[in-house]
Amino acid sequence: MAETIAAIATSPGEGGIAIVRISGERSQEVLSRIFRRPGKAPEAFPDHRLCYGHVMEDAECIDEAMAVLMLAPATYTREDVAEIQVHGGFAVASRVLKLCLKHGCRLAEPGEFTRRAFLNGRIDLSQAEAVMQLISARGEQARRAAVSQLEGGTSAFIREASDALYAIQAGIAAAIDYPEEISEEEAASDLSPRMLALAQKLEAACDERAVRILRNGLTVALCGRPNVGKSSLLNALLGEERAIVTSLPGTTRDLVEGEISPEGCLIRLIDTAGMRETDDPVETVGVTRARRAAMEADLVLLVLDVSSPLTEEDRVLLTELSDCPLAVVLNKSDLAPAFREDTLPKGFPILTLSAHSPETLSVLRDFLVSRAKVSDRLAITQGRHLDAARRAAAALRDAERTLRETSLDLCTLDLDRAQAALAEITGDNVEETLLDRVFSEFCVGK
Repeated sequence: MAETIAAIATSPGEGGIAIVRISGERSQEVLSRIFRRPGKAPEAFPDHRLCYGHVMEDAECIDEAMAVLMLAPATYTREDVAEIQVHGGFAVASRVLKLCLKHGCRLAEPGEFTRRAFLNGRIDLSQAEAVMQLISARGEQARRAAVSQLEGGTSAFIREASDALYAIQAGIAAAIDYPEEISEEEAASDLSPRMLALAQKLEAACDERAVRILRNGLTVALCGRPNVGKSSLLNALLGEERAIVTSLPGTTRDLVEGEISPEGCLIRLIDTAGMRETDDPVETVGVTRARRAAMEADLVLLVLDVSSPLTEEDRVLLTELSDCPLAVVLNKSDLAPAFREDTLPKGFPILTLSAHSPETLSVLRDFLVSRAKVSDRLAITQGRHLDAARRAAAALRDAERTLRETSLDLCTLDLDRAQAALAEITGDNVEETLLDRVFSEFCVGK
């Protein structure tokens, strides 16, 4: 924390600008040594104002650039921060970074700027994680969830739960300290339901499916026997010829993937090999992968060819995939139907369309969006937080059981475990190893 750090804050590659970021008590000194403003003293940098000038190494001009000095505490890290905007490209940005290191900076570690913001009290740990979640957001609803967490949505929920837990712990302490006024039976009758209610509140906030969809998108497997139009449907949804389409059965041998983002919802589509019994060893591998994709998907679209009678393979797949989150797509509706929808088994959505009629695809897109949307009020949006909240809920249930079956004294240990689990989310009580793990997932320069 005593060292001044520097890193390239923009993505590698060519672009309009590249930004080199510096943070620490020597930021102004380093900036004054490498940046010159026409007609201005090297050290005369105004606070929080973008300035024009040149990056210099001795008498050599490295680049025409812009620079800004931001004095603590009104900065991202709550330390003095300087940023230099140069023309985008690896050579220029790398040369400027080397200049910073030459004049006393240390190369920043992954996530070190955000880690300093956390250690300096500007943000809590859940907000720090939201920074990387925002950077990696691949859909609009993932972006909204990250912004909500960055603005303190998760922190507010966890601190409210922590305060409720402190109130329970205070009630336990009062019963232990004043047994003549509060008996264990009275304490249990009041505190036991509060423990269970808090555990239920935490469990209700743990929506693993929603967290997975925010992070990775809704995974949809297109399954069915050969030649029902799975690949044509994938291409139609993507708006490009991603999968090869022929009239020959077994054309698709491996998984073919693509992504769409209707209404800001990230949806990952997987076209699979036609599921059938085959002696072809390559096709057999494809069928095995198709079944695995169906088992792992958030949603399976079983594609049937409505223009031909139902086959035994279709019926087998309807049974085989019934344990998956399943919807049936009756494809080729532009042709004369060979069977009626009401002849199919009940219990899952049925969508009728044609991959070759774009106007019919809106029904499927709307259906996929309805499955991909998650609540904007989701309190917990990260896997690490899910784990900690579940451990807190389990500890609360253990405490309630201990309170009923043994003694007040012993249940305090379980309550301490619950409080520690909640503190892991906000970082109020966190070990260095956990911080190392969290910030190692960050990019350098953030």
